[in-house]
Amino acid sequence: MDLRPDDHVTLLLTAHLPGGGGVQPLAAGEWSRLSNWLQGQGLRPGELLVGDPKHTLAAFQDKPVTLDRIGPLLDRSFQVGLLLEKWQRAGLWVITRASVDYPALLQQRLGDQSPPLFHGAGDRKKLDTPALAVIGSRNAAEDDLHFARQLGHAAAQQGWSIVSGGARGVDEASMRGSIEANGTVIGVVADSLLKTATSHKYRDAIQRSDIVLLCPYHPESGFSGPNAMARNKHVYCLSRAAVVVCCDPNKGGTWAGATEDLKKKWVPVWVKHHPDARSGNRVLIERGALALPENDRMPW
Repeated sequence: MDLRPDDHVTLLLTAHLPGGGGVQPLAAGEWSRLSNWLQGQGLRPGELLVGDPKHTLAAFQDKPVTLDRIGPLLDRSFQVGLLLEKWQRAGLWVITRASVDYPALLQQRLGDQSPPLFHGAGDRKKLDTPALAVIGSRNAAEDDLHFARQLGHAAAQQGWSIVSGGARGVDEASMRGSIEANGTVIGVVADSLLKTATSHKYRDAIQRSDIVLLCPYHPESGFSGPNAMARNKHVYCLSRAAVVVCCDPNKGGTWAGATEDLKKKWVPVWVKHHPDARSGNRVLIERGALALPENDRMPW
């Protein structure tokens, strides 16, 4: 996998690798401060691979982002190179904020807090297609799963991609509906990208360019609750509008993601009608979400 020097440095300084180690990779905000400083000096990140980075960064002052931290991270080239070869054989790729294919909407909305890099599989040019986010519970009722699947189908027929979290339940139902209607799916997964991208469930769709998978975490990482929660904002910020099919009030990832979007106002949130006044759907409407019309008209 050939990476430009800027992308390579981003990967070295921000990626969490197997086995960890004594030095913590730079978080999104830390990477932003360093890259912004480099830009202010008329430098590119890739120049840290040339000569002595201590000399290049001699005037850089940031309490948590020290030269003693940057040096060991830059020295991970051999380990990173082996992983890149492995991932490339599986059809994976890496994009960074410096890449032309990095999702423009996501960077506009999250700014310096947008992930420094994404691992992915599939046709990355699909990342900037108009997309509808579909969100809901893993343990959804059968009618909600049917609704999500029909929504994915209808969105595809109207030229919209579906962006979802790739989890079982509502996520997978909406993705399946889109693919069945020859639509495009953007799946933002929070773990196990390598396994997911090579699974029978998605392999053929990836090869047909029907689906592109994204993951801001290590492609072989296992499930993490905090990572799954943090992934929610990426789903919303890749979309032009969002539909919450079902959620429980005051708990769970669906609720957390929807309430965060209502607070940050990234995209309009539409909510499927639910007859129970105590449902999370009803509460979201009380908090400013929009009631989805009970007809076939798509309001977005």
